[in-house]
Amino acid sequence: MRALIQRVSRASVTVSGARIAEIQHGLLILVCAMSGDDPSAAEKLAARVAKLRIFKDEAGKMNLSVSDVGGSCLAVSQFTLAGDTSRGNRPGFSSAAPPDQGERLYQHFADHLETLGLPVQTGEFGADMAVELLNDGPVTIWMDSADRG
Repeated sequence: MRALIQRVSRASVTVSGARIAEIQHGLLILVCAMSGDDPSAAEKLAARVAKLRIFKDEAGKMNLSVSDVGGSCLAVSQFTLAGDTSRGNRPGFSSAAPPDQGERLYQHFADHLETLGLPVQTGEFGADMAVELLNDGPVTIWMDSADRG
């Protein structure tokens, strides 16, 4: 699984004019399930995100996790993180998991963040979403569950 994580002061998701999710201080996590991913990949990625120390401590150093600062998570499915531009200017998305598998893994990722004690809001899988955020820092981190053993 892949994730693009942004430290935010606030973030929200709107679908068809209705705000369906909103957080204050925390993480906006754009998530993509890849072909071949399984629930253990979702759990591994969620555990890494939960432990990610990108919030400032009292000395101003990025040394605290989202749980350390009492933050929340907004997980939004985004299959375009699988975009491959190696063959031209139009991205291909064939490495993304099929929609039914992608939705299950995205939900498993969000559920696992909750089991780790984090408050989690979610977008709507497959919907045309408007995501609004105020990036804090800015701090933006790319993660892939395949990056570490």
